[in-house]
Amino acid sequence: MKKIGIFYGSSVGNTRFVAEKLNDLISDAELNPVEQASKSDIEKYDFLILGTSTWGVGNLQDDFETFVDTLLETDLKGKQVAIFGLGDQFTYPDTFCNGMGKLYELIKDKGCFFKGEWPVDEYDFSESLAVVNGSFVGLALDEDNEPDLTDYRLSNWVNKLEIK
Repeated sequence: MKKIGIFYGSSVGNTRFVAEKLNDLISDAELNPVEQASKSDIEKYDFLILGTSTWGVGNLQDDFETFVDTLLETDLKGKQVAIFGLGDQFTYPDTFCNGMGKLYELIKDKGCFFKGEWPVDEYDFSESLAVVNGSFVGLALDEDNEPDLTDYRLSNWVNKLEIK
């Protein structure tokens, strides 16, 4: 059985809230706030789920800015990785979920396998670093404008991840 770790950074609680919902859907996953996570915490998992919000004009969440250094020092070869990102597609349509895209760019060449790309349909944004080859690199969520779609998107995404 795969060991699954959900790592999240949350400034105002939205990403933590989503990570907790995700943890409820994946019964054997373990929650890890990134501000407390170490290299050994990352190494003990086969499947990493990374969650970050986007701040300002496309920046990673504060705790993730520091956690990225730890992530880059870790051997990710052979690990499966899925990313979810929170953004505001109406206030920041030109940087929607850029944090997720930046995270992907930082680790895409580390030998890990990405799962959980997500269609860009049903979103209203103009630009995002999280879009690669016409799809989001992970699950894009907008708790500011579309919180009513979060549960639906999460459950479909978890099924798509085929973690078992």
